[in-house]
Amino acid sequence: MQKWYQIFHKSTGLSPYVWVVFLILPFYFIFRSSSTYEVVFGICMILGFFICYVFSFLSKGWQMYFWTSLQIIISITMTLLFGYVYFALFLAFFIGNIQNKVGFFTLYTIHLISSVVSINMGFITKNPDIITQLPFVLVNLIAVILLPVTTYNRNKREQLEGQLEHANKRISELVKLEERQRIARDLHDTLGQKLSLIGLKSDLAAKLISKNPQQAQTELKEIRQTARIALKEVREMVTEMRGTRLEDEILRIRQIFHAAQISFKLAGETNRTNISLITENVVSMCLKEAVTNIIKHSQATECCIEIQPSRTELTVRVQDNGVGLTEETVYGKGNGLRGMRERLEFVNGTMEIIADEGTTLVIKVPSVLKQPEKEVGG
Repeated sequence: MQKWYQIFHKSTGLSPYVWVVFLILPFYFIFRSSSTYEVVFGICMILGFFICYVFSFLSKGWQMYFWTSLQIIISITMTLLFGYVYFALFLAFFIGNIQNKVGFFTLYTIHLISSVVSINMGFITKNPDIITQLPFVLVNLIAVILLPVTTYNRNKREQLEGQLEHANKRISELVKLEERQRIARDLHDTLGQKLSLIGLKSDLAAKLISKNPQQAQTELKEIRQTARIALKEVREMVTEMRGTRLEDEILRIRQIFHAAQISFKLAGETNRTNISLITENVVSMCLKEAVTNIIKHSQATECCIEIQPSRTELTVRVQDNGVGLTEETVYGKGNGLRGMRERLEFVNGTMEIIADEGTTLVIKVPSVLKQPEKEVGG
């Protein structure tokens, strides 16, 4: 938790020391006195106030309250002897920057009461300096009332804003941590039990192969079915964690082509694809890879993406007018085509590359997610 003096230095900056300039004003009131004793005493009071003012900034805890109390005493003395009421402004500013609630209200009350009493004493004794500068005295009194409260509230608001920002960062970190824990729990709940079951049934099937082949075949079928269920649940979980909509990806593709100064045309609608979210995510990732290849390698000036949904499958064509693909490019490393095929196989999709006056990439995925023909245990 931040202390009052830490907030003080951050919130005030150089402004406390700018007030020191006004320390030259008391000399005007002091040198009007005809008594050498009063002049010397007044100069000592100014120097004492300046020293207390500096130490109050550098101190903390009870020492800060001690130096502030001395400033209040000096301010009262200067008001009663020389009619100089403006030290109260220094104190008002300083007290407003105290962030300890009890300390603030204690010093604020003492300072306010002492200022009002000393000014009234000047009127009672008919001090000419107080009477002649009555408008400025009233302004000074208003500042003594309002300035500490205004400064205190401003610093409190800044402190709360800082705490709120810190709390928001902390909440964001906790949300990420909770999400990681949720994913870990889901993985444990989804795969833990089924993998344990597969392990047990595999051991049982190994023992039954020679003794009871028919029962071993049954166990193997159950292992295959359990693996299918586990794979399906993992797919569903992946869908929840990383789903990229085709519509959003097309928007990003449009922006990328615009930045690369490649003309882009879209044929078809992205919101009527009739495919699952995981399939849509795979198609979006393949489109991202295809667009990256076009920008990096094709030297194309135009690109067209055509989306053709049907009852059984979705066909996406990506065509450019670039230099086309060679056999080395198609089967080489680093172009992402192999990764695209692997992703599409995960959702029973296919990919075809046609190199004729540019390159045409044809992606086909089923509208209803099917189980792959070759599964675990098959």
